[in-house]
Amino acid sequence: MTNIVELKNLTVNYKPNKEVDKQLIHGIDINLRKGHITGVVGESGSGKSILMRSIMSILPNNIFDKNDKFIFDGKEVKKGEKLPISMIFQNPMTSLDPVRTIGFHLIELIERFQNKSKEDAKKLAIEQLEKVGILNAPLRMEQYPHELSGGMRQRILIAMALLANPKLLVADEPTTALDVTVQAQILSLIKKLQKETELSVALVSHDFGVIAGMCDYVYIMYRGRVVEKGNVEEIFSNAQHPYTKQLLAAARLENTNNELLTVDYKEDDKHYTWQKLSDTHEYLKEVE
Repeated sequence: MTNIVELKNLTVNYKPNKEVDKQLIHGIDINLRKGHITGVVGESGSGKSILMRSIMSILPNNIFDKNDKFIFDGKEVKKGEKLPISMIFQNPMTSLDPVRTIGFHLIELIERFQNKSKEDAKKLAIEQLEKVGILNAPLRMEQYPHELSGGMRQRILIAMALLANPKLLVADEPTTALDVTVQAQILSLIKKLQKETELSVALVSHDFGVIAGMCDYVYIMYRGRVVEKGNVEEIFSNAQHPYTKQLLAAARLENTNNELLTVDYKEDDKHYTWQKLSDTHEYLKEVE
């Protein structure tokens, strides 16, 4: 299996001043499969988004990362090197300039990444909007973000992300701000485009239902650590780490007596080591 990203022993620290040094990511290894959708799942604060921002080299100034090895598409990555990665963020409204038209956003991107005339850029922008399922694309080009629905704005962000011709698309909770029906449409669109282009996708989510329907392989994160990893089928049928089991139990609705299940797993000071169940499935096991 070829990987688009191979990252070994990544640590990330938050250092707002000389007195504070808080570790956010604790020496994790991540491989993102080329031409596949890899999931990263965990509750809020588990380190999912920080991990992706580290891969993209867009961490805030007071957060620092280091690793033993970082390979992107077969080549070693230098510190701070910009890579052909696009990102779809959680809230489309905050990702678009409210005083610029949709056409301005798209054409600006095309002019930055592709050598095209204004006329050709506009034509390509319209084609891209149609590709992501937006009707009346010429009209939408003249509209502003606030004039469009949340689902339509998210489609525009997907169109913009693909215009940069990325080798890796990071989708960070891409449907959180959308209603359930629109969520399904956006996820279906991402999967359709991924299959058509054989694009590598990293899907960040707290929702196991989304992961099950979208991903081939999944990493489970808890408090800055990967605690279990495996093919989606292996995780769902044979989860081993206590945190993974509780996440799955909380996501299932049957036999809950209409109660809201919570994840009450707490990591203690015991030592853990990786336990291999198959060539693809491993989890952190407590050392006796």
